[in-house]
Formats: sequence, C-alpha cells, structure tokens
Amino acid sequence: MSAITWNSIPAAPAGSRGRLHITRRGRAVLTAAVALPLAAAAVFGGIGAVGATATDTQASATFSYVTVAPGESLWQLAQQIAPNADPRDVVEAITNLNALSSGVVQPGQRLAIPAQYAPAR
Repeated sequence: MSAITWNSIPAAPAGSRGRLHITRRGRAVLTAAVALPLAAAAVFGGIGAVGATATDTQASATFSYVTVAPGESLWQLAQQIAPNADPRDVVEAITNLNALSSGVVQPGQRLAIPAQYAPAR
C-alpha cells in the first residue's frame, strides 16, 4: 500500500489580502493587450477621417442651381441642361447630387446641377 500525504496551504490571516505580483513579462503582455486595440482603433479611425475631409471639401464646392417650373419633369430639365448628353445619365447625376428619393420634382423646387452639366460661367 502507498501512503497519501496532504499538504495544506496555510490560510491568510483574517483581514489581510494577498497581493498580486506581476512579473516584467506579465506587464509587457498586459501593456500590449491594452495598447494594440487602441492603436488599431486610432489607425482605422484615421483612415475614416481622411475620407471625411475629402467629402467636406467636395461639399463646399459651388454649384449652379435651377428652379423647377410648373409642369416640368426631371427628364425635361435634363434635356434642357445637357441637350447633347444622355438624359438618363443627367437625371441620375441630378438625383444623386440632390439626394432625391425619386425622380419626382415639385414646382419651385431648387436643384443643384452637377458641374459637368452646368453652363459655362
């Protein structure tokens, strides 16, 4: 038969707390675990900021505007603005620039004209 021995770990005295001891390697791992996600967020956040800057620059551009006459459609307006261009392309460009949800326009509505179709100044 074999003998079994029990080694018990002495309990900490009442009211005292054990202190966490971290090694130099542990500190390096912990620092990397915190710093790497922060660095990644900064890099990817910086990429988004560059795109926002370009968009802000474009938003400050000067556009030519037209006012929709009673009974006038976006298709007719496209034919008047750019008679040599495909009206489908002009309508799409006007719709995108003005963030229109459909091709329906109202009399008196002011629309920005894309630069490639704007009259020369």
